[in-house]
Amino acid sequence: MKKRIAIFASGSGSNAQKIMEHFKRHPDAEVVLILTNNPNAYVLQRADNFEIPTHIFNREEFYNTDDVIRLLKNLQVDLIVLAGFLWLVPVTLLQAFPNKVINIHPALLPKYGGKGMYGDHIHKAVLADGEEESGITIHFANEHFDEGEILHQSKFKIDADDTLEVVKFKIQQLEHHHFPRVIEGLLKKMRS
Repeated sequence: MKKRIAIFASGSGSNAQKIMEHFKRHPDAEVVLILTNNPNAYVLQRADNFEIPTHIFNREEFYNTDDVIRLLKNLQVDLIVLAGFLWLVPVTLLQAFPNKVINIHPALLPKYGGKGMYGDHIHKAVLADGEEESGITIHFANEHFDEGEILHQSKFKIDADDTLEVVKFKIQQLEHHHFPRVIEGLLKKMRS
């Protein structure tokens, strides 16, 4: 039976798109659901393009009910992927799916992690601090922002004339290349 992936995203969903593309005709795994906390997120259109079901939830449903957990359990989800999802995952969901929730972070953790460290905030901080390199971290999610066990890191050199847009582009290239492959590797390690 194919391994089943659910993706949480809050915005555009470019990483979700790359994951959906990667697993579209994959013999061993498939994306079965896209979930978002943002009814206007472009990731919903991307999911529709791949004919993958979606679920939109609000803060009340996510934090004060078991609806999302029940939905994921009913779909027999094997791995939950946070791809640009901005809310902290509730402990109840982490307990329901132990070591089965992973996140991607556009910086080299443990630096530039934690609450408020997302999107341009990270890249501006990296540039302001004069860092010589940046990159991505793929890690297990836990009850704190960006503190779970690291699965993979990739980095690049920041050139002296790199602008915010250039850094964002370099990060996105790394994300799109590595995230689907790390997911695939993790699924292969999982026992049926």
